[in-house]
Amino acid sequence: MTDQERPVIQVTVAAPVDEVWRALREKDRIRHWHGWDTPGLDDEIDLIYFQSFIEDAQARTLGVQEGDQIVVEPAGDGTRVTLTRAPRGVSPEWDAYYDDITEGWTTFLQQLRFYLERQPDAPRRTAFLAGTTAGAPELIGELGLVDVAALPAGSAYRATLAGQEVAGSVWFRSAHQLGLTVDAWGEGLVVVAFVPPGDEKPDGSAMAVLSTFGLDDAAFTELDDRWSAWWGVRYPAPA
Repeated sequence: MTDQERPVIQVTVAAPVDEVWRALREKDRIRHWHGWDTPGLDDEIDLIYFQSFIEDAQARTLGVQEGDQIVVEPAGDGTRVTLTRAPRGVSPEWDAYYDDITEGWTTFLQQLRFYLERQPDAPRRTAFLAGTTAGAPELIGELGLVDVAALPAGSAYRATLAGQEVAGSVWFRSAHQLGLTVDAWGEGLVVVAFVPPGDEKPDGSAMAVLSTFGLDDAAFTELDDRWSAWWGVRYPAPA
């Protein structure tokens, strides 16, 4: 794989360069946007960002994992974050998950942008769902979001998600992912991803990350249970 063939993920954040860099180098801040709530989240953050890493704080560059390179630089009044994936073959044991990791970075960098632009102070609470797509309906269509997915980023939308009437704006769209802000979740964020079955992933994959803010225990449990019930009959976990 040449440098030109390495996937590049880029977001522009409406925040100062120093704030974006701090969000990548302080564990308490990383926890606001990286991944989702799991018992092993802190260990994952430590492994990726603070164990095998190469940092140049003055240049604001960060190498993580097996050669993924993050560059933080000014872009007008904001900050551009560019992540260039390591070449395939650097870590053969991870090559089977190469595309999954690329999709994961797409989600995480959009969650980083959301954290800095919309929720820089509030703690988040997340629900995570994942499953297979073999024989399953396409996720965007099943959620009733085909028309929403065609809107430009920043457009207002209304939809019914897993039985709940919601509204917000389109956060981003990529080849396999759609992100929407959700006013009803304390101005939260939902990111959904759908990859159909293929040669490298015969079962395909579907994923949803629901980031919420300020919901009490009852409201969050209801949301989590409703999405889990909706999801489980459509996109079951791998056998």
